[in-house]
Amino acid sequence: MGRRRKHWGWGYEDEQPSAQELRSQAAFISQHLGFGSEVPAQAVPLSEVSLPPPSLPVPESLAPVCTTDVYERVLHAYGRSYRDVVRAFGGRFDHPPDVVARPRDERELESVLEWALGADAAVIPFGGGTSAVGGVEPAVDRERFAGVVTIDVTAMDRVLEIDRTSLAARIQAGASGPALEAQLREHGLTLRHFPQSFEFSTLGGWIATRAGGHFATLYTHIDDLVESVRALTPSGVWESRRLPGSGAGVSPDRMLIGSEGTLGVITEAWVRVRERPRHRASVGVQFPDFLAGARAVRALSQSGLHPSNCRLIDPAEAALTGAGDGSSTLLVLGFESAAFDPVAWMALALECCADHGGTWEVSERPDQAVGNWRDAFLRVPYVRDTLVAIGVLSETFETAITWDRFEAFHADVLARTAEAVREVCGAGSVTCRLTHVYPDGPAPYFTVLGPARKGAELEQWAAIKAAASDAVLAGGGTITHHHAVGRDHRPWYDRQRPAPFAAALRAAKRELDPAGALNPGVLVD
Repeated sequence: MGRRRKHWGWGYEDEQPSAQELRSQAAFISQHLGFGSEVPAQAVPLSEVSLPPPSLPVPESLAPVCTTDVYERVLHAYGRSYRDVVRAFGGRFDHPPDVVARPRDERELESVLEWALGADAAVIPFGGGTSAVGGVEPAVDRERFAGVVTIDVTAMDRVLEIDRTSLAARIQAGASGPALEAQLREHGLTLRHFPQSFEFSTLGGWIATRAGGHFATLYTHIDDLVESVRALTPSGVWESRRLPGSGAGVSPDRMLIGSEGTLGVITEAWVRVRERPRHRASVGVQFPDFLAGARAVRALSQSGLHPSNCRLIDPAEAALTGAGDGSSTLLVLGFESAAFDPVAWMALALECCADHGGTWEVSERPDQAVGNWRDAFLRVPYVRDTLVAIGVLSETFETAITWDRFEAFHADVLARTAEAVREVCGAGSVTCRLTHVYPDGPAPYFTVLGPARKGAELEQWAAIKAAASDAVLAGGGTITHHHAVGRDHRPWYDRQRPAPFAAALRAAKRELDPAGALNPGVLVD
């Protein structure tokens, strides 16, 4: 049996810090933040978790790929948002699936889907389980459905075909980031899509949620990398023709990208790959304030240079992650190429930064701040588990806005969210970074930290989230740039989308999924 993931938080069971390490982390974090307990609580062990008995009997023919095991039901009960981790840490599993299916190929997946629909069950497609917005929680109407079957596609994890001529690869939907990169590396290729959840999230999950990845400019969303998609729906197989581009009506790929498991279960996709980069350059650029840095980033995004990394981090967040001392805004700037040394591109980019007051150190380690930021970026999901254990509310939200509205938008969202944090928590902070930038606007990403009240954590975050989301929509931003809609964003997504489009989406849902069984409550009713 392979390594088991933690049933309540991020990572594997064998990666949990020791009691001494946890106490040391708790002391450091609480002293740095000014709140949080130095005595970390312990998660409720799996042995003490009680679940209702499964309401669906598994047919003998599907026994090899289906389970009602408590660990599997618990593992598939939530994603990994703050709300999810808090509840799981406390041993609270509100809506566990009755059955978890892990089909090994499309034929088995089709059999599971046919059985589940015939049993009047709701069906939750599941990849890496890293949803930050309630996208995989089986919170369905139990009076309407006889039970819930979660279909985990991670056993379907192979690179099936490589087209070196067209630089494309056909990959099964359950392949995680490390798994697909390892298989592509054998051919000298890479997808170069690295979301923060890369370690566990899957290709199918990236497509279903319109995930944002490594590149901060140009190829930012998985949309940019998809050539064609195949999915199983209750009404039949949905597979688009593999083409570099097409003007033939509404794109079938675009309908599946971002569909969040509501229209079908994605089984595989052809994606655009590239030669692995051999040349890299990165520099940490300091700016006197966040808006000066934002103006430099706007110039870079409109310059045609297309840096691979162009992430702007405000002083407070830079200090929190160890990427800076809190006295200046940090721009993490990087270029990479498979064919050319990007030194000339970097020189032009730094010239642009200097025009807006940017400075950087010329030393043997010009990328030290970049390395510190990268290490902290990858550690964040693990650290959040510790924050929950010491009573610190820790969550994020992200959006996108056009440049002409950015400065007023940034100020208003920060102010209204910070006010909500003060009212709800009594103390805390709200920081911001720009994770992705486009010629017409940035994607601001906000981090919220505050003291949590034991037993009231969910209510605290709900109040803060509502204030932040209202501010985002009021300022003209999107409710999500790359975290998806899930169940958590539904109220604001319903307000954001045009009414005729909502009606068209409902009609498509009725045609493809007449019983409304696929991920009910997500995107559309």
